[in-house]
Amino acid sequence: MAIEEFVPCINEDVNKILKFSAEIDKMTSVFRRTMLIDKSRCENDAEHSWHIAVMAVLFEKFAPAGTDIFRAVKMCVVHDLVEIYAGDTYAYDTDGNKSKAEREKKAADRLFCMLPDEIGMKIRLLWEEFDSMKTPDSKYAACMDRIQPFLHNTLTGGHTWVEGAVTKKMLLERCAVIKDTLPEVWDWILKNVENSVCRGWIKDR
Repeated sequence: MAIEEFVPCINEDVNKILKFSAEIDKMTSVFRRTMLIDKSRCENDAEHSWHIAVMAVLFEKFAPAGTDIFRAVKMCVVHDLVEIYAGDTYAYDTDGNKSKAEREKKAADRLFCMLPDEIGMKIRLLWEEFDSMKTPDSKYAACMDRIQPFLHNTLTGGHTWVEGAVTKKMLLERCAVIKDTLPEVWDWILKNVENSVCRGWIKDR
């Protein structure tokens, strides 16, 4: 059934929320570079967002004091919604990242206006806060966004790191937010970076 066949109810806000909910089903068709741990295929945006949201709950005891885990979870589930229209941009794609901000802003303008104004603004502000990575909640959510693909790479032979010719310096810069936000995890990051260098998955420079 196409969205054109949607049967509305008398409450227009309910209709907008339901149509938006149908629209974001498209996340399941936005594939990332990260491979599933069973190596059967690459994950999609919906799977990634679910995964990091659960991880945000699991790492709660390590979160910095004052972190609002519920807000961080919200950011995790909405942070990639704009990729429905903007597409996924590989973290280490230099050229792709040059246009990422502009593409995602246009996508946000198009997507969030589908919701009732108040709800759309709340979701957009969460997305913008996550992207700015300046608040404790957004830094915590960003850690999940870094840890999850890092974990997958350690268990899939450095799949995306090898494909992207990632270096030790690039990887440490990408994961830098973890050092101050989740220091208990940073030791694991460093050990796996060195292991990945030894295995030839990343370059030691």
